[in-house]
Amino acid sequence: MLQLFKSKRGPLSRPEAVVPAVAAPAPDLRRAIQGIAEAASRLGRDAAEVRGLIDDTGRLNQQQAQAVEALGTQLEEVQRAQGGIGATTTESLQAVERARAAVEQVGAEVGGIVDTLRQVADAASQITQIALQTRLVAFNASVEAKRAGEAGRGFAVVADAVKDLSAQVEASSKAIMGTVADLDARVGVLAKEIQLREGRGQQGGFHRALAEVQDGVSHIADAAARSRATCDGLTSQMAGIQREMQRATDALGQANSRSEAFLKVSENMIEVVAGCGIDTEDTPYIRGAQEAAAQISKLLEDAVRTGTIGEAELFDEQYRPVQGSDPQQHLTRYNELTDRLFPQVQERMLALSTKVVYCIAVDRNGYIPTHNRQYCQPQRPNDPVWNFAHSRHRRLFTDRTCLAAARNTRPFLLQTYRRDMGGGNLIVMKEAAAPITVNGRHWGGMRLAFQF
Repeated sequence: MLQLFKSKRGPLSRPEAVVPAVAAPAPDLRRAIQGIAEAASRLGRDAAEVRGLIDDTGRLNQQQAQAVEALGTQLEEVQRAQGGIGATTTESLQAVERARAAVEQVGAEVGGIVDTLRQVADAASQITQIALQTRLVAFNASVEAKRAGEAGRGFAVVADAVKDLSAQVEASSKAIMGTVADLDARVGVLAKEIQLREGRGQQGGFHRALAEVQDGVSHIADAAARSRATCDGLTSQMAGIQREMQRATDALGQANSRSEAFLKVSENMIEVVAGCGIDTEDTPYIRGAQEAAAQISKLLEDAVRTGTIGEAELFDEQYRPVQGSDPQQHLTRYNELTDRLFPQVQERMLALSTKVVYCIAVDRNGYIPTHNRQYCQPQRPNDPVWNFAHSRHRRLFTDRTCLAAARNTRPFLLQTYRRDMGGGNLIVMKEAAAPITVNGRHWGGMRLAFQF
């Protein structure tokens, strides 16, 4: 993906300039120069492969770094949650203690209730005794009244009434005593359940339940503390991993720079060969790119001259996004013109060789208004992988290879790089590029890519 030509002759006034021709060298020298060209080509290919692998490793390393960073964020959230658990468990233990204290107060009140019930029972027993005595007195009075005959009849009636009333009082008192005895038993059971005694095995049911809740909350707090300690250890280890990954990233950056040095050696060697005027396997593609660039330049100049399009419109840089496109596509004011003019040149250059992959014109910012027909398919909804491979028109490419070709103003540029064909299919290829100018103004570049 690097520039392989750096001409020392400077930019030419017209893109029609081709590889210079000089006097034919001796056969031995020709073979030597061609051997150098082949070696430079192999070096460029190997360097592109290495650089591609370094880029892949760098992207993978970056993804892993992002994953580690995300994991660190999640660990921080876990630690915050653990802190919340600790605070909640502390509050729960305090609540259990408050409940225990409240139950103890209830126990004291229950004891008072038991005493009161017993007093009520005693009073009811006394009332029963009084009722028995009253009924006995009334019985005796009734007997005496009957002995008195007619004179004691009224007194007998009163005595009978008192006897009946005392019987009712006795029955009520016994009922009260039965109810009090039942309440006393129930309150006794309740007091036993909530009673706090020495020794856990002797505790009432309520206090045993509170103790179990307390133990459970304590276990939760202990587990949260152990988990927090584990997370602290993980956080420390992740910090070490991040430092190692950063060192790996730095090392990859250095390796990338060194791989670029190999590409520079390759481009210098090819530049020397091109200066010798000897045809190599790349020469037809360089000349093809220059020829296509000259034809596109002529078509655009004619369009401006005839008023088909204004120069401001032709150099439009207001890229308007196409809504819903994925990958993102853009429109400009010259799309209709390039769709009409570019295919006649671009499609014809595909027949230059079976090795040609594509031939396209890009503007100076890496925008491809019109691609080869096979890569100009309408996008499919919700299928970005297919779109990436088959809908490459109307897109801005800002990778190094594309921008180098788009902004190159020298007679030609030869690059070696890996191209993503979509779906993870990567191939190493070469690309010859030549500048496109309109009335002396640099518009972009013609890119002709071909396989080794």
